[in-house]
Amino acid sequence: MQEYEYEYADYIYYTPGELDKAGSLWPVRAGRCLAKPNYEVGPKRIECYSVHCVQEGKVELDYEGGRIELSKGDLFCLFPNRSYQYRMIQAERPLEMSWLAIDGDRAGRLLALAGLSAEVPFRRGALTPLVDASVGSIISRLEQIQRWHPSSALELQGLLHGVFANLLQEEPADETELAGWIRKCEEYMMLHACEGITVRQVADFAGVHRSYFTQVFTSQTGVSPIKFLQKIRMDKAMGLLLTTDASVTEIGLSLGYANLYAFTRAFKMYFHQSPRALRQTQGS
Repeated sequence: MQEYEYEYADYIYYTPGELDKAGSLWPVRAGRCLAKPNYEVGPKRIECYSVHCVQEGKVELDYEGGRIELSKGDLFCLFPNRSYQYRMIQAERPLEMSWLAIDGDRAGRLLALAGLSAEVPFRRGALTPLVDASVGSIISRLEQIQRWHPSSALELQGLLHGVFANLLQEEPADETELAGWIRKCEEYMMLHACEGITVRQVADFAGVHRSYFTQVFTSQTGVSPIKFLQKIRMDKAMGLLLTTDASVTEIGLSLGYANLYAFTRAFKMYFHQSPRALRQTQGS
């Protein structure tokens, strides 16, 4: 983070292209900050929507119509052309926040669905682990983008929708809800494992960062996502070898492997024998 007068912060900027605008929702800028003791912002107005996530400490927000004290796990949103001012409140931990500024015709409607409005621009306890991780995924992705590309625009749109999907949960995620979320990922993986999907694609489906997805999935299932995908493919490979007359090459390609060599190598590492040897010993 760079040092500024009131904070240490990272600022990341994004210039939308035509594909972003066609989707009516796009990021404008994002960042993270660690507040200094004299941290205060405003009064100011902005031209877009800016969602601020309180990750540590406390902040006092003045908005048109009221004042509210927020702390770790809360979030607030600055709405276009409204006056705001916010400052750090002294607490055990200094104020840490991440933020994501968005624009587009759909932004206001999605924020309203998530329970945020210009009249009530905050939500207590809304920064669940899933929301925090999905915002973090967008910030990390924006840091990686060197130049605009259609694939990046589409990826960012998916990640943005993941943030709102997580905000729309009725209650903060607990262990039971996370288990349900993981079950949906398992179903997705079982459906698409043979199409050669990656762990990152599954994390994008869930709307969270790859490392967070791997951590939660492994802790709740006892196996990493990579090994889970591998088991699905190998179980199907075993079934096809023993119940069909399909060639080994056909089976490998059907399971998403690039060629016979890649399939045979993966199979031998898993079963400690080649597909042909297993078929011969167990019969087809």
